[in-house]
Amino acid sequence: MTTASTKPVKKPRSGGYWARLGKNLIRDKWLYLLLLPGLVFFFIFKYIPMYDLRIAFMDYNPFDPSKSQWVGFQQFTDLFTKPAFLKVFKNTIVISLWKMVIGFPIPIILALLMNEMRSIKFKKVSQTLLYLPYFISWVIMGGLIMNFLDPSTGIITAIIKAFTGQDMQVLTSKSAFVPMLVISDVYKGMGWGTIIYFAALSGVDPQLYEAASIDGAKRFKQLLHITIPAIMPTVIIMLILNCNNILNAGFDQIFMLYSAPVYDVADIIDTYVYRIGIKQTNYSFSTAAGMFKSVIALILIVSVNFAAKKSGNEGIW
Repeated sequence: MTTASTKPVKKPRSGGYWARLGKNLIRDKWLYLLLLPGLVFFFIFKYIPMYDLRIAFMDYNPFDPSKSQWVGFQQFTDLFTKPAFLKVFKNTIVISLWKMVIGFPIPIILALLMNEMRSIKFKKVSQTLLYLPYFISWVIMGGLIMNFLDPSTGIITAIIKAFTGQDMQVLTSKSAFVPMLVISDVYKGMGWGTIIYFAALSGVDPQLYEAASIDGAKRFKQLLHITIPAIMPTVIIMLILNCNNILNAGFDQIFMLYSAPVYDVADIIDTYVYRIGIKQTNYSFSTAAGMFKSVIALILIVSVNFAAKKSGNEGIW
């Protein structure tokens, strides 16, 4: 006895790819319209300038571009053989790693602590006070830091002197300048970082806490077995994005605060490129340095994303 085939019959798709794309554009036209300003911004300020990366392979003449000559990888060879660049590369890595190691977990800890607060009013006031520094530019923040650390009138300098009995000039001290950069950067950005984790915490089902409470789990057990696993995918994504910025040690912050006495520990790739490219008009060399930084950032983000997916976590793509 024969039986009829039970395989489902595939319906032919109506129209081709471009027809379906047109229908989707018409259906979601308002969403694509909201997306348009961001796409235009990235196209104008990110993609169009990439054409001039060719300067990194030229001996570029800014006064008469027609006299520029192709030199291949000569600019990169000069870059890697300069002792000054190796020094700023090391400084960039050290400062970035300190900022990541100290600054990455603090927003997570703050978000978890404030999530446990029972007083709504105190919670809102705390959030507002934490968010405010993020919206202050480094120009203003740098002026405040210089006033607080002034050797004669600074309040923080006076506190340090009261405990140590020494007049410490933090802004010109090689041993104290990098810790000051890390602390001020963490202070400025930690409040904004908590917003992302608050958004992840808002998606946790309250019934999970109720069920855990019925089973006898206290607040700390609920934190370990419900809250932290719920925000772990967000933590992994933020870690990947932070690795992308491993060579961005904070140009605005360092440019506003550093000076010649601390060049040995505070000069980074971005400030080095600024001095060589803008002040000395060596655009080819500075473009090669910037391109090198971008390639390293790409390798890092791809590697960390691959490692995250291999370990069973979600990646960016």
